Parts: sequence; structure tokens; C-alpha cells
Amino acid sequence: MQQMTQHNISLTSTEIASLWTNYMQDSMAQWILSYFLKHVEDSEIQSVLDYALRLSKKHLKGISDILQHENFPLPQGFTEKDVNLEAPRLFSDTFYLVYLHNMGRIGLTAYSVALPTVARSDVRDHFTECLASSSELYNKTAKVMLDKGLYPRSPYIPVPEQIDFVKKQGFLTGWFGDRRPLSVVEISHIFVNIQTNAVGRALFTAFSQTAQSTPIRKHMERGGQLASKYIEVLGSLLSEENLPSPMTWDDQVLNSTTPPFSDKLMMFHTSIMCTSEIGNYGAAIGGSLRRDLISHYTRFLGEIGLFAEDTVNILIEHEWLEQIPLAADRHKLALK
Repeated sequence: MQQMTQHNISLTSTEIASLWTNYMQDSMAQWILSYFLKHVEDSEIQSVLDYALRLSKKHLKGISDILQHENFPLPQGFTEKDVNLEAPRLFSDTFYLVYLHNMGRIGLTAYSVALPTVARSDVRDHFTECLASSSELYNKTAKVMLDKGLYPRSPYIPVPEQIDFVKKQGFLTGWFGDRRPLSVVEISHIFVNIQTNAVGRALFTAFSQTAQSTPIRKHMERGGQLASKYIEVLGSLLSEENLPSPMTWDDQVLNSTTPPFSDKLMMFHTSIMCTSEIGNYGAAIGGSLRRDLISHYTRFLGEIGLFAEDTVNILIEHEWLEQIPLAADRHKLALK
């Protein structure tokens, strides 16, 4: 029988990007979850946090094995120096659950984007497992939230009596004229964006009261103000049609001012939230047909983009921004 030739296939830039980003995020997550576990009291929520922490460590191990096999340097990420496990409690058990629900949604989106872009079998296997285990985490979190009456259900609408087709350009009207009711797709995007901003505002509140640097504290306050603005604007769109908005979580942040996390970790977490929101608003534009909605989301994108840029500038200023691998600078090489 003819032997098959074994080929040593290098990692592509896309595979490196997905693995590197995944490593940084799980590196951060393991310390946040470790801190949560120091204070959690509810046994059901503790079980979900335990599972989430095991997943983060498993994902880190899987990525490390792939990169080290390629003699690729591991990112520094985050260490025990970025968390104070002995810091007083900063969040309620309820918020731990809400946080997992929100970050689980972000993880599912990231893995579903990564998987179709990678070719090497070991990398595909890694992201397939990540997608499956993150789905399991999301379902565990959703079950506990439902059991405790905390799951934020989106609004209900009457069941249509029949199918219909759009007959007039007025379907797109937003600012002027008789606006049609929101579609279920538009309601979905509005509802999810209020949810993510509600979690973001609670985190910005916690980060602002525990940040050690005054400029970073003010930056977190600015993030909270943006989140409040978006909650108000999007909430008004639902209330105009007598639809409910999801609850907010500000009251689940406690009064401690002792920092459990380093300013570096909090700024990195802020950059992740910015990236997620930019993706959410972009998807909302694609799923909205009313002109007023598109205008709102376009404005939000510009504002959150400036906030994201300032976030990166602060990371660079403090030399906290770990550089993602770059392509070769051929022009610079040619000058040697």
C-alpha cells in the first residue's frame, strides 16, 4: 500500500488571528471568573461559574498546544498580578449570572465567525469544541436564569392572521410620515442592544469606582454615559409602541471601591465590549429597514468608534496593548 506523504502545514494568518484573540480573551476571563467564585453564594450559580472557568482553562490549554507545536510565542495575556482575589465583593450573584449570559453570547458569536475561516484540522477541531462547549455554557446559564425568573424575554407580538407583502415605499419611512410598527427583526436588535448596554453600564459603574488611575476612572464614566444614552434612545423606540424594555443591572454593583482587577485588565475588557457593540450595531443596520433606526445605529457606530479609539490610545500610552502578530514589512526589509 502506498504511503501517504505527511505535510507540515503552517498556520495561516486567519488561524493565528483567531487563536491569538481567543487566547487573550480566555486569559482575561479565567481571572474574572476566579474572582467571582471567591464570593458567590448561590450553589446553582457557582456550578455555572465553575463550568465556565474550566472551559476557559481548557481553551487556553488547547491554543497553547497548537501554538507551541509551531514554536509560536504565546501571548503574555493576563496573570495573577491582574486580579486581587482577596478584594471585597463588588457584584451580586445575580450579576455573575447576567455577566455569563452576556459574555457567553459574545463567545458564541466569535467562535461561529472563527470556525468557517480556518482550514487546518486541529484548529477546526479546537473551534468546533469551543462552539459546542460555549453552547452548553449558554444553555446552562439560560436554564438557571429561567429558573430564577431572571431571563430577559423579548417582547411578544400578536400572531399574524395571514402572510402579507410590502406594497409601498412608506415601509422604509422613519423620521417623517406615518411610521409603520417595528418588525420582529428590528425589535430583536433593539432588545439585544439594550441588554448589552445594560450589562456594559453596570460594568462601567464597577470599573469607574475601582479604577486606580483618574484618567481611566473618567474614561469608564464616559463609557457609562454612552451606555445610558443608548439605553434611553433604544428604550424610547420600544415604549412608543407599548413594548417593554429589558431590565437594567446597576443595582447589582455593590459599594466596594477596592479594585479586584488591574486597570490594564479593565481597559482590555472595555476594548472587548467596544468591539462587540460595533458588531452589534453593524448587524442591526443590516437588519433594519426603517430609516430612523439606521440613522440611530450609524450615529452610535461613530460615537462608539471614537470611544474605542480612545480606549486603545490609553492602552498604548501605558504599554498595555500586546501587539497582535503583523505581516512582514517588506519595504523595511528591502532597505536593509
